[in-house]
Amino acid sequence: MDTIASLFSFITTPVSWIIVQFHSLYGAVFGPDTGWAWGLSIVSLVVLIRICLIPLFVKQIKSMRNMQALQPKMKAIQERYKSDRQRQSEEMMKLYKETGTNPLSSCLPILAQSPFFFALYHVLSKIASGQEIGVLNQSLVDSARQAHIFGAPIAAKFMDSPEKVQALDATLLDVRIVTAVMIVLMSASQFYTQRQLMQKNVDLTVKTPYMNQQKMLMYIFPVIFAVMGINFPVGVLVYWLTTNVWTMGQQMYVINQNPTPGSKAQDQYLQRMLKGITTSGQVGSRRKRTVVQTIVAKGPDRNDNERRFVTGLAKAGLVAQPDGTVAKSDTAMAEADGGSHRRQQPKRQSKAQRQSAQSAAKGADSTDGAPVSKPSLQKGQTGEAPQAKSAGAKAAGSTRQPKSGQRKGPQRPKHPSSKK
Repeated sequence: MDTIASLFSFITTPVSWIIVQFHSLYGAVFGPDTGWAWGLSIVSLVVLIRICLIPLFVKQIKSMRNMQALQPKMKAIQERYKSDRQRQSEEMMKLYKETGTNPLSSCLPILAQSPFFFALYHVLSKIASGQEIGVLNQSLVDSARQAHIFGAPIAAKFMDSPEKVQALDATLLDVRIVTAVMIVLMSASQFYTQRQLMQKNVDLTVKTPYMNQQKMLMYIFPVIFAVMGINFPVGVLVYWLTTNVWTMGQQMYVINQNPTPGSKAQDQYLQRMLKGITTSGQVGSRRKRTVVQTIVAKGPDRNDNERRFVTGLAKAGLVAQPDGTVAKSDTAMAEADGGSHRRQQPKRQSKAQRQSAQSAAKGADSTDGAPVSKPSLQKGQTGEAPQAKSAGAKAAGSTRQPKSGQRKGPQRPKHPSSKK
């Protein structure tokens, strides 16, 4: 680690100068030799660096979204040219160029922070050995050596020997407790940041290998930070814990205000926006009007979240306009309500209810028409029996439906010679 840090020694002077400037500010409030003055100087260094890296963070978010959207096309190219690696690489580069996607953009914030991170590590290592570095003269080095954060010197490490820790006016137990707590918080914040990205800001309708890679990184990164953390000084742990908390808060803001299309975060964002629009009857800010304008321009290519948003506006009697505003429309509300009524199906009746209805219909037919006389069952009785039988046959035939392919009306008797 010391060898790697020495490679970035050229930037130790700017880093030490920034720390000294913040230390002069906080030292006037908390005292020049306190851990608060030196610890807050490191935190302020992180905040200043991360503010300067906001444009790179925006590029990182766009690159991650583009990479996720391109996964189906990338998979198709790999399957099509699986036997030709050179052609596969050419098609991939062509796809990146057409869509304006840079795969390395997702790593830009980490790469840009690396020089400052190793420069700070180099500065703290020199402070631990009592040597001047950058703009830190001997008096400032001695002041930094006396600074303790919760009982642990800012230049102490988890793996330091008891003699080295004792030289910094501290105990090994205090150093290891403080560093262990910081390492756990650093790993937990890294895990939560990646987990938040996977659960809320990923398009769940697109199942690609990219999602599996991100899920793997969610578990690998915290382990890497935990292993490396035991070799970091307390000041470097403060630096990295602060940058993780900054990243987590920055990502929460981006997820809530500019979520990925098709994600769970987009559904929550559109529902919040729908509630505000239906309450006030108008789209509040320019950014929200841009969102509505984008949804209208998509037309039938909207995802499920956007369709629910448009349907919610219609139920409230509002229609999204191409310029991002909304207008009242009774027709849209009627269509939204009518569509729900048309989807209702009649209730299915039970067998007993159907038989009861048929019996009632037969009774109504017999009372409205001529009375039907029952045929006599006594032997030798003649006269009206054939007529009654004929009338009964007609009544029975009126309720019986002919089979498929059978002629309607009275059927001719079958010939005796017929087998069927």
